[in-house]
Amino acid sequence: MAAIIVITLVVGGILIRTHNESALAKATDEDATPSVDVITPRHTAPQSVLRLPGDVQAWYEAPIYAQVSGYLRMWYKDIGAVVKAGDLLAVIDTPELDQQLRQAQAALGEAVANEKLAEVTAARWQHLLVTNAVSRQSTDVATSDEAVKRAAVAAAQADVDRLHALEAFKRLIAPFDGVVTVRRTDVGALIRANGVSDPELFAVADIHAMRVYVRVPQSYTAQIHVGMQARLRLPDYPDRVFAARVITAAHQIALTSRTMLVELEAPNPDGALSPGSYATVEFELRSDPHTLILPTSALIFQQHGMQVATVVNGRVALRQIRIGRDTGTEVEITSGIGPKDEVIDSPPDSLASGEQVRVAGHHPAPPNGGAADMPQPGQ
Repeated sequence: MAAIIVITLVVGGILIRTHNESALAKATDEDATPSVDVITPRHTAPQSVLRLPGDVQAWYEAPIYAQVSGYLRMWYKDIGAVVKAGDLLAVIDTPELDQQLRQAQAALGEAVANEKLAEVTAARWQHLLVTNAVSRQSTDVATSDEAVKRAAVAAAQADVDRLHALEAFKRLIAPFDGVVTVRRTDVGALIRANGVSDPELFAVADIHAMRVYVRVPQSYTAQIHVGMQARLRLPDYPDRVFAARVITAAHQIALTSRTMLVELEAPNPDGALSPGSYATVEFELRSDPHTLILPTSALIFQQHGMQVATVVNGRVALRQIRIGRDTGTEVEITSGIGPKDEVIDSPPDSLASGEQVRVAGHHPAPPNGGAADMPQPGQ
């Protein structure tokens, strides 16, 4: 009886030890198998919204510089003033120019007097030549002198006209209907002619409509066309949407950014849009329903090209893929995987094809509402 008990204890101990060793081996194998999270690609929405940063500028904007030197006598329009074409902005006192004009007028009077004398002299010599009282040579000299004096009158008259034209620049006027956006001068300030290196004295902007400039990435340019409608959102009007329309494009891809400059027109009847504003421009784009979306965290960058790691029967299978549009956080996959493939999210660099893995979590690719958001300033 004792022998039976001993044998039973020995056999039971052996069985327990064998079970523990098997459990330990299984746990060891599980610890050695990498654990991964997988995601399922999702289809793109029929339509997507492309959001891009844009710059709002006036329809026309003219900096106004002085064409004559002097001192500012008075300004009549300040910033924010609504002006019509031809409205007086300021008047410049030009004592030096006024003196030059008086001198030129005096020179013109002298030239006219000399011309009259030369004309009388030439006529007298022509009469004397008929009677052979003077030589042909002397007559030709008198006639030529008359022509020289006539040319001198024309030159003096041109100088007077030039100074009269400069006198008109004493009055700074608005070139078109708009709003004064800049005034950088004051009464008594020294004004230098043609000082284009100096700040403008005034600036006038036509804001009945605004031009909006946006740089569209190359992958989207084929879907942007003249007449296409767009929406504008401004941070200073968070609850308001402004309408805009594409009016032209540069038709050239910038080498540095691989983008194309596109210009839009935005009506501005109430003046809510201001030149220099930042705006988010939204385009409605059609999407290929067969295109799949994955987060950029699932991509593998290798020397063989862009890849993703999928899980097939518990083992890794690397797939070559082709990328369409890249929104920064997500990419469109045009080929290489199917909608039912299990794609490893954030795959480790050491992951190799054929390696056994353990799926720890499974979830679909997160939706983003069908919007393709490009990086905004400050992001």
